[in-house]
Amino acid sequence: MNKEIINTVNAPAAIGPYSQGVKVGDLIFTSGQLPINPETKEIPKDIKEATKQSIENVRAILEESGSALENVIKTTVFLKDLNDFASVNEVYGEFFEENPPARSCFQVAKLPMDAPIEIEVVAVINK
Repeated sequence: MNKEIINTVNAPAAIGPYSQGVKVGDLIFTSGQLPINPETKEIPKDIKEATKQSIENVRAILEESGSALENVIKTTVFLKDLNDFASVNEVYGEFFEENPPARSCFQVAKLPMDAPIEIEVVAVINK
């Protein structure tokens, strides 16, 4: 197995012993992306802005790996409050309008840095 570690300054640095992403064969696996702005290190309080930032962080990792959001085949969304589901879907749908990926969504007890959302994806690599 040939495993390539993916890191980019355009997404927040890992806050623990993990990589932003890992490329194996034709697949890229991202770590869960909190809605941390990589420049300011701040987390938006508004769930819509937080969702957008998490997806932008995912996008940055995918682009660094040679992939893109349109190549995402599976997402996992972790929410602090499942009552935010409709707002998250509204923003999420703007990024995945056509042929959306498979998705799981869970409410969790707590996320790192008390973030309201975390998103991880699996995508194929552009050929």
